Amino acid sequence: MKSKDKLNFTCADCGTGSCSKGDGHFPEFCLTTQLTEEEIADIVELYNKNEEVRKLAIAGAEVEGGFYGKYTRVEEIMEFARRIDARKIGIATCSGLLNESRIFARILKVHGFEVFGVACKVAAIPKTEIHIGSEYIRRDGEPLCNPVLQAKLLNRNETELNVVVGLCVGHDSLFYKYSQAPVTTLVTKDRLTGHNPVAALYTAQSYYTRLLDGNWQ
Repeated sequence: MKSKDKLNFTCADCGTGSCSKGDGHFPEFCLTTQLTEEEIADIVELYNKNEEVRKLAIAGAEVEGGFYGKYTRVEEIMEFARRIDARKIGIATCSGLLNESRIFARILKVHGFEVFGVACKVAAIPKTEIHIGSEYIRRDGEPLCNPVLQAKLLNRNETELNVVVGLCVGHDSLFYKYSQAPVTTLVTKDRLTGHNPVAALYTAQSYYTRLLDGNWQ
């Protein structure tokens, strides 16, 4: 393989993990080695001088360093919220995971947090109102998922940290885009794997070999 071809590789092609090890042995195509000292300095300055970025970065590092492998994701979210002084937690939930969100809300309240939850079908706007094709509508009057309104309602209620519970692919993207508060994710929806999407990666060479087939659809 020519050297210039290797430069088209990214971290997704790397098997060394040298940036995590800190051993300085980077592959030829490593993105780290392609950064200038000025670019790195700019990033360090952002972490140090932007108050919001610094708060989130430090809190995230403290939760990772102090509780990795010790806390569940639920506990990590609460610990992170405490460290960024977020007392009012927004929950952007899939309507199909309302039970899970109710349990999560109860846990948050037990630990002193205020909770404001919004389900994805809020406003009950029919899918036909935004001209979604009939082949993607399962019943007459089926409401559309409404992540933009979810975000706007949480913004209006001045939540300080928002948590996604099972929003669909794409709908979560819109929620992240419109949320004013920082966002983290508790549940990533995947009905086939019990909301454990990494299972498809672990079994890509066995049960889910079709995912590696260029004609998987």
